[in-house]
Amino acid sequence: MSYTIGIDLGGSHVKTVVVSGDGETLANHNLPFDPSLNMDWGRCIKQIVSDTEAEQSAPAQSVGLSAPGLAAIDGSCITHMPDRLEGLIGLNWQEYLRLSQPVPVVNDGHAALLGEAWIGAARGFKNVILLTLGTGVGGAALVEGKLLRGRTGKGGHFGHTSLGPGEPLDICNCPNSLELAIGNCSVPQRSNGSFSHTGEMMKAIEAGDSEAEKIWLKSIEDLATAICSFSNILDPEAVILGGGIANAGDRLFKPLREFLDPILWKTDDYELKLLPAQLGDLAGAYGAAAHALDALKTK
Repeated sequence: MSYTIGIDLGGSHVKTVVVSGDGETLANHNLPFDPSLNMDWGRCIKQIVSDTEAEQSAPAQSVGLSAPGLAAIDGSCITHMPDRLEGLIGLNWQEYLRLSQPVPVVNDGHAALLGEAWIGAARGFKNVILLTLGTGVGGAALVEGKLLRGRTGKGGHFGHTSLGPGEPLDICNCPNSLELAIGNCSVPQRSNGSFSHTGEMMKAIEAGDSEAEKIWLKSIEDLATAICSFSNILDPEAVILGGGIANAGDRLFKPLREFLDPILWKTDDYELKLLPAQLGDLAGAYGAAAHALDALKTK
């Protein structure tokens, strides 16, 4: 059976899926690497490809890679990745892995949406947005069935949307960004040091902490405000919410719907869908595989 390997390079782990052409999962792996060791992530990926080909008793038909940073327009490499994963920028993966065919490279947020659109929560939608709510806020959009990339590949980075002028600035110099409004990266600042991440805040809310709930609801109102703008700009059918913060379930989706509905520009009877992502930590790996399979079709 021919198969494709989808690889998602994270900050400390490499997640992989092995899939058939119709999306059947043959195997998946989640291997740690040491970020302090020079290109230990590369060693880990080489090991995954070698072990997978041994397990499947045949070389992969194609290999796709998802990684943080901006991918080259031709999909050959990552062209911009500040301050992390030294050695990633400009790396030719076909040569590095000694493969007979190119390795299509895609941004990790874009890959997550491609995965959800292939076999997850975004399947069947032509116009859809994904927001991943975690340490930061990642994002991606399909517009008329095509991935929104933009001139340099930064299209769809919705976390770096400004909610107002002034300080603070996020890592992309965006003032008062959505990422700072709801991402785990800003929880200590938003809570005046009371909490280190959203999980701690959720436990406090469950214990009846009204101040924690006030902080949380302000973040959700900011998220609703941003989604309102995204809806007016891209007019999606659905917004898919993933990442660790989305695991809050009804504590997220219920107030988000209540904040969002009164401010949406309603032009017909259609209700903008708010849906939880389905593929979890493997979304990027599935998206990398889907991207590689698409590249095979266009050869």
